[in-house]
Amino acid sequence: MSKKINIVYYINQFFGQIGGEEKADIPPRVEEGPVGPGNAINNALGDDAEILKTIICGDTYFNENTEEAKEEIKKVLKETKPDLVVAGPAFNAGRYGMACGGVAEVANEELNIPVISGLYPENPGYDMYKNYAYFVETSNSAAGMRDAIPNMVKLIKSFIEKDGELGRPEEEGYMSRNLRVNEFVDKRGSKRAVDMLLKKIKAEDFETEYPMPNFDRVEPEDPITDMANTKVALVTSGGIVPKGNPDRIESSSASKYGEYDISDVMDLTEESHETAHGGYDPVYANEDPDRVLPVDVMRDLEDEGVIGKLHEKFYATVGNGTSVDNAKAYAKEIAEKLLSDGVQAVILTSTWGTCTRCGATMVKEIERAGLPVVHVATVVPISKTVGANKIVPAVAIPYPLGDPDKDKEKEKNIRRKIVEKSLKALETDIDEQTVFEEE
Repeated sequence: MSKKINIVYYINQFFGQIGGEEKADIPPRVEEGPVGPGNAINNALGDDAEILKTIICGDTYFNENTEEAKEEIKKVLKETKPDLVVAGPAFNAGRYGMACGGVAEVANEELNIPVISGLYPENPGYDMYKNYAYFVETSNSAAGMRDAIPNMVKLIKSFIEKDGELGRPEEEGYMSRNLRVNEFVDKRGSKRAVDMLLKKIKAEDFETEYPMPNFDRVEPEDPITDMANTKVALVTSGGIVPKGNPDRIESSSASKYGEYDISDVMDLTEESHETAHGGYDPVYANEDPDRVLPVDVMRDLEDEGVIGKLHEKFYATVGNGTSVDNAKAYAKEIAEKLLSDGVQAVILTSTWGTCTRCGATMVKEIERAGLPVVHVATVVPISKTVGANKIVPAVAIPYPLGDPDKDKEKEKNIRRKIVEKSLKALETDIDEQTVFEEE
C-alpha cells in the first residue's frame, strides 16, 4: 500500500484504562487516537499507519449484548472507513477473545475490512472466529504483552507491504484460518501427495497442505425417563467452595478441583460458601452462592419429589484460564466418582468466557463417561463451539442463576425456572446440539 493506512483499534475496559471487572458492563465508547496497548502499536508503525480511533467496550457488555454491541461498533467502522481493524491482544481471556472475534466478524464479513488480532490458541474466540481475522499466537496471559505487540506489529507491516495480500500462516506468523486458497505451484497435486506419502512411510517429517480441524464431539446420552427417581449431581466451573477455600483452588489456571459434602446443607449462604474464581466480580456470588450453584432450588425440588435425590457432594473448580487438558482430566475423575456413587444425571454451571470453555469441556467428558449432563452457561456461543450437547442459557456472568436486583422470592423463582429448564433438557431426546431457550 503506497499510502499511509488508517486503523481502528478495539480493546476492552481494562486495557482501555477505564477499570476492571466493576466496569465490564460498559457499552462501546470511542476515543480519538490510540489508547493503552494501542500507543505501543501506533509508535512502532511510525509513518506506515495511524490509529485514528479506539473503540473500548466492557467484556461483559459485549458478551451479554452481542448484537447491540456489534451494531454500535459497525456504525463507528462505517463512519471511519479504516483500511484495517486491530483488536487486542486478548491472550486467554475468554470474553475478551470472543469480543475481538465478534468485532472481526462484523468488520470482515459485513464491511470487508481486514482484521489483525492476537489470541492464545485455547481462547474460545479463536476457534469460533478464526475465519474472520489474522490471529497472532500469544501467551496465556498479559505477561506476554512484550512479545505479543511486536508480533502483531510485524504482521501489520507485512500486511501494508503486501497490499493486504498476506502469505501462508507459517510464512507470516499468524495461526491457521482453515481457509482454502488457490495458488500455482511447480508440482501438481498427485506428485505432492505421493511425496508426502513416501515421507510418511519412511517416518520422515512432512507437512500437510491442509491441516484438518479437530471436531471433538460426543454423542448425546439417552434422556432421563423417570426424573422423580433420579439422583442428580451439581458440578461447577464457577469456583464455589466452602468458606476459606480449604483446598486452595487457584483463582486462575486451576491445578485442582474440590469435592464438597452438602448432605446436610439446604442452602448456600454468605457465611458457609464463597467463590474462589478470579475471572468475574465475586460480590454477587459471595452474597448468595446459590446464584452460581443452585443448592436451594434443588433441595426444594427434592422435597417436592420432582427429582429423586440431590447428590450429597458437589464438585467445583475455577474455569478462569484453566487449560483444556486439565478440564478434561478433572471431569474424567469426577465422572468416575459420580458413577460409583450412583449418580444418574448432572447439571454443570459456568460463568464467564474461559470458565464456559472449561465447563463445556467438562460436560463433554462427563457425557463421554455415560452420564446425561446439561450445561447452564451465560456465554452460549462458547459452549456450542466447544461441543456441549444440551445447553441452558443463564442470566449473567457474575450471577448465572440469579438477579440481585430482584427481591429474594423473585430471584429464587428465576433460579428455579432455569433449573426446571435444565431438568427438562435432561429428559429430552436430542440428535444434535440443542439450546433450550425460554418458551
